[in-house]
Amino acid sequence: MAKITFKGSEINSIGNLPKIALKAPSFKLTATDLSTKSLEDYKGQNVLLNIFPSVDTGVCAASVRQFNTEASELENTKVICISKDLPFAQARFCATEGLENVINLSDFKTGDFGKDYGVTLTNSPLECLHSRAVVVIDVNGIVAYTEQVTEVTEEPNYKAALEALANL
Repeated sequence: MAKITFKGSEINSIGNLPKIALKAPSFKLTATDLSTKSLEDYKGQNVLLNIFPSVDTGVCAASVRQFNTEASELENTKVICISKDLPFAQARFCATEGLENVINLSDFKTGDFGKDYGVTLTNSPLECLHSRAVVVIDVNGIVAYTEQVTEVTEEPNYKAALEALANL
């Protein structure tokens, strides 16, 4: 389990992020149109998973905005924002913000993504939501970069994630 903090208090996740150089775990998540999407739907593309507790918080919203801006400059890359928010909330947020370069997927149905990627929080006021993390997956489905953000209220290292994508 990853040791992270929430507003300075130690909290834990259910496990650890997938290991670099290994195949990324598959997933089935719900899109904003209520269809089911899997990692295989993005085969042949680089994928950046922007994982966070809820789009309705300032830091989570900031990460979606930042990756939306950066994604417009990346070729053959999909930025997927994953939380347990309802797909309706995810769609409303992106529509209100005018965000068109990210894909929102929800883990609200089963929570399996959070378990398989080790990001489900096991204690704290955010228990059962996802920790803040970034996973970069190459065109072959191999994990190329991970970041478990150690303080949930802080933004991820955008530069490192984007450099990892640029080096694929």
